[in-house]
Amino acid sequence: MPNITLSMDKKLIKKSREYAQKQGKSLNALIRELLQKTVSGVSSTTIDDLFKLMDETNGDSKGQKWNREDIYDRKVLH
Repeated sequence: MPNITLSMDKKLIKKSREYAQKQGKSLNALIRELLQKTVSGVSSTTIDDLFKLMDETNGDSKGQKWNREDIYDRKVLH
C-alpha cells in the first residue's frame, strides 16, 4: 500500500490520536476509514448503525403521534 505524508497542526494530531485511541484504532486507521467513508458515500453499515442507535434509544414521545403534515408544520417544532 502506498504511503502519503500529511501536514497537520500539533494540537489536531494530539486530539486525533486521543480520539482514535478511544475508538480502539490507530490514527492511520482512523484517517483511512474517514477518507474511505468520504469518497464512498454512506455505506449500508452506517445506515445499520443508525437504526441500531434508534432501537437502543430510551426516547419517549409520551404517546404523542405525528402525521406528515405535523412534521412539516414548523409551529409544532417550537
